[in-house]
Amino acid sequence: MTTTQLNDLLAEQLQLADELRAGREHMLEPQDLPGRYGRVIAAIDHLLTVLKCEAVVGGGWAVWRHGYVGRVTQDVDIVLGADRIAEFLRAPSVAGFDVLPQQPGRWPKLVHKQTGVSVDILQEGERPGTPAHPAPTTLPHPRTMGGSGFALRYITLPGLMLLKLGAGRARDESDVIELLRANPDQARAIREHLAGIHPNYVRAFERLRERAQEQQDH
Repeated sequence: MTTTQLNDLLAEQLQLADELRAGREHMLEPQDLPGRYGRVIAAIDHLLTVLKCEAVVGGGWAVWRHGYVGRVTQDVDIVLGADRIAEFLRAPSVAGFDVLPQQPGRWPKLVHKQTGVSVDILQEGERPGTPAHPAPTTLPHPRTMGGSGFALRYITLPGLMLLKLGAGRARDESDVIELLRANPDQARAIREHLAGIHPNYVRAFERLRERAQEQQDH
């Protein structure tokens, strides 16, 4: 990336951050996102309508929506049902996407040709994490995490916590801490949700909850 391209990207990200701060109270759905991200959401919605399937937005945009307002990302992560992945990857050209070559061990990825925004597809039944530290469970269906109808919805906060704890990277743990600081009244409900899935999630959650509390106290 050239210096000019880097400066343009930084300028775009600063402008986006300003728009997100100004619109925080009314940007309640993925369709409300500004600029090229809003265009990408509209294109994904078109595919979901054609295929008649549900999906939820995870990743950085969901972290932003659930209260970590400093989180700005450059791509879009969506969770799809396992039975719709093949169709989704066969049809993206009708909505202006290209399928990128899939790297071993990585999620399928699209790129929106008009905007250059990439879309990572997280598949129900796949196991997040790393080869050395895989998650204890696989990804659930988007319908169980807030998906409904044939338009993108934001993943629920408990569902987002599940994805973040399953991924287990330092960035994901940092997101969990910030989300806990932003949503202290939801901690008990999140813990109960995780307890119904696997005890390892509860242990990781409690560890990060303690760190969130320590940061809050300081």
